[in-house]
Amino acid sequence: MAKVTDLVLLNKPGEKILLLGNHAIARGALEAGIGLFAAYPGTPSSELTDTMATVAKDAGVYMEYSTNEKTAFETALSAAWSGLRAMTAMKHVGLNVAADTFMSAVGMGVEGGFVIMVADDPSMWSSQNEQDTRVFGKFANVPVLEPSSIQEAKDMTKYAFEISEKFKHMVILRTTTRSSHMRGDVTLGELPDEIINKVRRFGEFKKNPKRFIDIPAHSRAFHPKILENIEKIRDEFSNSPFNWIEGDGKIGIIASGLSYAYVKEALSWLNVDNIKILKIGTPFPVPFKLVEKFLNGLEKVLIVEELEPVVEEQIKMWAYDKGYNIPIHGKDIVPRIYEMDTKRAVIAISKFLGIETPINFEELEEKYNNITSMLPPRPPSLCPACPHRNSFFAIKKASRNKAIYPSDIGCYTLGALPPLNAVDTTVAMGGSIGIAHGLSVALNGAINEETRKETQVVIATIGDSTFYHTGLPAIANAIYNRSDIIIVVVDNEITAMTGDQPNPGTGDTPHGPGKRIPIEDVVKAMGADFVEVVNPYNIKKTTEVIKKALEIKGVRVIVSRQVCALHRVAESRRKGIKLPVFKVNTDKCTGCKICINTFGCPAISWDIENKKAKIDPTMCWGCGSCAQICPYGAFEVVKEAK
Repeated sequence: MAKVTDLVLLNKPGEKILLLGNHAIARGALEAGIGLFAAYPGTPSSELTDTMATVAKDAGVYMEYSTNEKTAFETALSAAWSGLRAMTAMKHVGLNVAADTFMSAVGMGVEGGFVIMVADDPSMWSSQNEQDTRVFGKFANVPVLEPSSIQEAKDMTKYAFEISEKFKHMVILRTTTRSSHMRGDVTLGELPDEIINKVRRFGEFKKNPKRFIDIPAHSRAFHPKILENIEKIRDEFSNSPFNWIEGDGKIGIIASGLSYAYVKEALSWLNVDNIKILKIGTPFPVPFKLVEKFLNGLEKVLIVEELEPVVEEQIKMWAYDKGYNIPIHGKDIVPRIYEMDTKRAVIAISKFLGIETPINFEELEEKYNNITSMLPPRPPSLCPACPHRNSFFAIKKASRNKAIYPSDIGCYTLGALPPLNAVDTTVAMGGSIGIAHGLSVALNGAINEETRKETQVVIATIGDSTFYHTGLPAIANAIYNRSDIIIVVVDNEITAMTGDQPNPGTGDTPHGPGKRIPIEDVVKAMGADFVEVVNPYNIKKTTEVIKKALEIKGVRVIVSRQVCALHRVAESRRKGIKLPVFKVNTDKCTGCKICINTFGCPAISWDIENKKAKIDPTMCWGCGSCAQICPYGAFEVVKEAK
């Protein structure tokens, strides 16, 4: 079976292959002749980034895992200034991190095509909000393209580079969780000779202070040019191959991006065919010339789009100014929240047309809820042998569960769940340290204040990749302002949550060894008041170090370092090393449930019949933590390791 990366580099124009949406986008970028790709991984965009990392050397493309989205954006932007075709990718909240440069750089334009792939997450399957990137595009006056199929994901990526280069304007390619992660047939196009022959491309930067120095005297000239360029792009989009009119009738539906596919399925399900459809793949700027052609002769219109009324607002304002007297419906019928699907499209279109749905969805939903309510809950959990569990256990034990525990975005956010209950706040990447500092100052005061109180201990947790992403400015702020907090960096030596990508703490890059930057060296250089590295698999030592940190004042940093359990197991199997398996000695087990009620390893469960703890040997990954936390020594190693 061919590897995905082999398929993405397959030099067979016209061949049809099955690809994931993100893989199709990678192929589109290669067909466009991309020269540089920089990104920080974030679900649902990660597969694009990882694919580019894998094929980069074989395609002559420079690829990097940047420390955060802002640095990735700036790396790709400067390459586009130098004439290379460049791309960056991120999830929707990642654009918030890149927004400062993004908003300011629009007026500077580009020389080579510059595409920003942003993957939105309607219904928040793996995110803290469901913001709509199309709003960001409209806000910044950056064109937004939105594919409705996997084939379009590939073709639209190449088109995005062409539009960007033609108008010297950056372009957003907006996907969603569904379009990034669904699979479909893709007909391959041609790969440029440079990609086939692995030719690394280099750019040339031409100095132009009035263009590249964004001071008020220069930026005042940018805004009118941006608006003029957007109108030119709007006209271009009226002839875009990704916008078209189909069908006939007095009733119209406008569908943007993947919503077009849902509308087509819904109409088929409803057996309705006398509908005129305007399919839009360019939600900003909306191609008004095509809209005008579409609206002629219609009696009413429904606009179907996912999340915010971006297309709806543009069309309604334009139609009002043009004097159209046609009822235009949108978010009064189509939900503004959560992911669009065929069921939602069926309900909305049925309401719009005044017809019955083919299924009583409310009754079906009630039956489904009745069934699922009888099933046992299956909350997410940290993996067996996850070192983060040990770190949280030690934190709670050392602080006697009397501290406030701000945390961050990553696997370790699961520390919020029972029985650990070791996370009190999570806001955004890097927010743990900033929140911890603010809480300490607000509740206790800075350590140099005469009126300082001594009431609340604040212990923040943050991952290694997140530490480099946005933790650095926050910790510098805490040290500078004489904060009194403990920061535990749970370092599993990988960017685990988004797919095991490297980071500055690993020192690995897609192009070979980089330079490793140890976290402890960074915080020592910043002036932290206490720095120590521990192995969380040694729970006693980890607890002792946290207790030691509690006895002093200032910014105290503990690096809790142990490789991700999944990597530990995979590496052991690769090398043929057998990991130990633990069992419960039922003669020693008292049934106290400390292992279950305070630690929560998924390999440990309760034997109802014998009223003892038990271990599932298929889930035990041999970390030995259970033997450390049991006060009665009931957990023992099985001699026959797997």
